[in-house]
Amino acid sequence: MQPVAIQPGVIASAPASCVGLIVAREFRTGRGRENRFRKGHRLTADDCARLRDFPGPIHTVRLDNDDVHEDDAARRIASLVQGDHLIARDPVQSRVNMIAAERGLLRVSAEAVFRVNMIPGVSVFTLPDRLPVLKGKIVAGAKITPIAVPATTLDEVERVLREFPEPLVTLKPFVPQRVGVVVSEGLAEPVRNRFEQSVRDKMTWYGSTIMRFDYVDEDPDAVASAIRQFDAEGATLILTAGGNMMDPFDASISALPRVGAEVIRYGAPAHPGSMFWLAWNEELDLPIFNVASCSMYSRSTVADLVLPWVMAGEKVTPEDLARIGYGGLLDRDMGWRFPQYDITEVDEPDEEE
Repeated sequence: MQPVAIQPGVIASAPASCVGLIVAREFRTGRGRENRFRKGHRLTADDCARLRDFPGPIHTVRLDNDDVHEDDAARRIASLVQGDHLIARDPVQSRVNMIAAERGLLRVSAEAVFRVNMIPGVSVFTLPDRLPVLKGKIVAGAKITPIAVPATTLDEVERVLREFPEPLVTLKPFVPQRVGVVVSEGLAEPVRNRFEQSVRDKMTWYGSTIMRFDYVDEDPDAVASAIRQFDAEGATLILTAGGNMMDPFDASISALPRVGAEVIRYGAPAHPGSMFWLAWNEELDLPIFNVASCSMYSRSTVADLVLPWVMAGEKVTPEDLARIGYGGLLDRDMGWRFPQYDITEVDEPDEEE
């Protein structure tokens, strides 16, 4: 890449000399968008004719044979980093944004982002890992810093990404579930109605269906019987509500061994999160997800951080839950991390820099 400063009068005397040069910094020849030349613009014969009387100088570069223009480089990088269910848009000011093709769980390899961004001139940026996102949400972007990079730079990006088993950024659509809800707590009718509507709204947002709400006695055998019945009817997810995790005789927890389920973790390193627990029946691949009945009224609890993982078909491990502690102070400013249950999709525009 060679810098070329076009001096006043050069275009008038040799108009063909500017064709193909790349504008190095934005400039205007007058008012209106038609008189605006952006950084990265490749000058055409028509452009050169319009610039014959421009006083200059015009800062440009001439690309070498192995140089890749910033628009083409951004497209190539985006094609290398994006996984399934993402759509790469056309470059806007040489930045390619990737949007979610549907609702789902965003997965990002932080280490891959770091490794790629260690390559000089390359920039890849994403939303955080395991964020529930709406269809149309911009989730990642790719660009280069200079006007062009050698083709070998893009080859290096490809080489680095081959070291990772999964794409740098991908989307896992939510998997429709058949959900059985077992409640071992007596709820007054107004509270019950509010609780049931909240659960239905959330499960519908994930594309799942509620089989029914079973209100049972606070007894381990009653809870276990309800879970077995849901399993026999084809449930793929069980929600339990009521009881108290601190109580060693809690009916739901005591029922777990009776249905072949093991607790992944009691409580979560988050606030609020002390009443959360998650169990799994490995043989049936059946998750049993506990929520305090009051937590289903809110979208800002640890349950709403973990539920999208389960709804995307992920097997949640103790290590996954332990990592919640980093960023686990779930105050009001953390609202962006939770599902937007009242919205189904967005149409985010590409912003100009």
